[in-house]
Formats: sequence, C-alpha cells, structure tokens
Amino acid sequence: MGTALFLRGSRGLVLTSAGKAFADSTREALDRIADAAEGLHLRQFRRLSVGVYGFFLSRFLLPMWPRLKAAHPELEIDLHTSANPVDLLASRYDAVVAVSDGEPRAGLVTRPLLPIATVPVCSPALLKDGALDFASVPLLHNRPRPDDWRRWLDHAQLTKVPVRAGSSFENLGLAIETAAAGLGAAIAIESLLAPDLAHLNLVRAHPIVRPTRRHFVLEYEQRMADDPAVAAFSAWPSDACKQQGGDKAAAGTSTRKRTVGTGR
Repeated sequence: MGTALFLRGSRGLVLTSAGKAFADSTREALDRIADAAEGLHLRQFRRLSVGVYGFFLSRFLLPMWPRLKAAHPELEIDLHTSANPVDLLASRYDAVVAVSDGEPRAGLVTRPLLPIATVPVCSPALLKDGALDFASVPLLHNRPRPDDWRRWLDHAQLTKVPVRAGSSFENLGLAIETAAAGLGAAIAIESLLAPDLAHLNLVRAHPIVRPTRRHFVLEYEQRMADDPAVAAFSAWPSDACKQQGGDKAAAGTSTRKRTVGTGR
C-alpha cells in the first residue's frame, strides 16, 4: 500500500494514524456487510399471492391468523377470495385453498385440509315444538351449491320432501346468517360450522350428516415446493387442520366415555 499502518514498539504493534483510519473504514464496511446479510435473511420470505375459498377464509383461516403472524412475522400475504372454483387455480397464484377431490395431479402439490360434509342448521326457535318439518319450513339456498338440499334430503331418507324454490344467497355465509335469524333452514359444511354455532343463534336442524368425496385442499405448483415462503405458509393450515381433527377425535372419545358412564 506504500503507507505504514502500524509501528512495532516495545509493547507490541501500535496503529499509525493512517492505520487507525483504515481500521475504522474497514469496520464500517464490515458492519454494512453484516447489515446487508441480516437484511437478506429477513427478506427471505417474498410476498405471497394466495387464492382462497372465501367461506374457508372467514371460518377457519382468519380466526387463526394471529398464530401465523406470531410464527412468521416477516411473512407477507395478499389474499384473493372467490367462491368460483375456476378462479382458484394454482397456476394463477403462489398457492390456493380450493375445493377438490384431493386426488394427486401432475405438476401440483395437493394437501387435503378438511373434509366437506353437509348438515342442515336453523335457529333454535324453529325447534321449540320438536323436530323440524322440512316439508314446511323455508329452505334457504346457497347459489354456488344448488343441489345441496336435494342431496342431503335423499341421504337422510327424506326423498318425498320437495325442494321448493325459495330465498337464495350468493354465498354460504349469508345463507347461514339468514337461518340464524329464523327465516328458514340452511345447509352448512360441518367442518366449518363451529364458529357459527359458537357465535350465532344457530343449532343443527337434524343429526344426520351427509359425507361427500370433496375436500378443502391446499394446492401449489410443484415448482414452488422449494420456495421458503410457500413452505412456511402451507405448513400452517395443514398443521392446524390435523390438530382440529385430533381435537375432534378426542372430544368424540370423551363423549363416548361419558355416555357409557351414565348408562345413556
């Protein structure tokens, strides 16, 4: 360099004024490199675009959103809701929560989340005189799923009950809220029913549940599998659904034990 940076004295090496200035400059540069490296670490999660079935978002994801943010405060997500399955294609987003049969598809990672099974619900006031008469009570319809009533009635061996034209709604949430207001009975999705039973004036209108072959699933293209942000987001609803399934099984076991114990 042509400039002395230190001098050797009786007590060891001593920085010259030029050496001190060089050390200070080097320290600042190293600090900037460290800051830049830390910034890269914090920005390892890129902003995600996630398509999601709106009712699943409101009844399942949003109530648990604080847990996701607590686990990954740096994860940023743009949500895009729809009730139209054509809108929720994995090719249009980084990931989607959609309705599917859960079968594997080429080029896609598919994680089943919750099963779709249907059950009728209504206001407790409609049951005050006993079991609901589905032939006389107004049946509330969810337009994206127009066949739900006929399929549930047939499954419940109520094949002679006609499905009359009546009030119809653009989404399931509105149909359920209308049922809670006492205007009739609606078909709900059992796995997403707990928040409405807890917060609305709502009960099951009949004990029979109709299973289907459809699931809520998380899907993303195979090429996204190694993306850190997609991996972090996809693990969260999958783990939450597994926990819900375990809690439900435990509750069922507890109920059976109480039933045996009381002789009922």
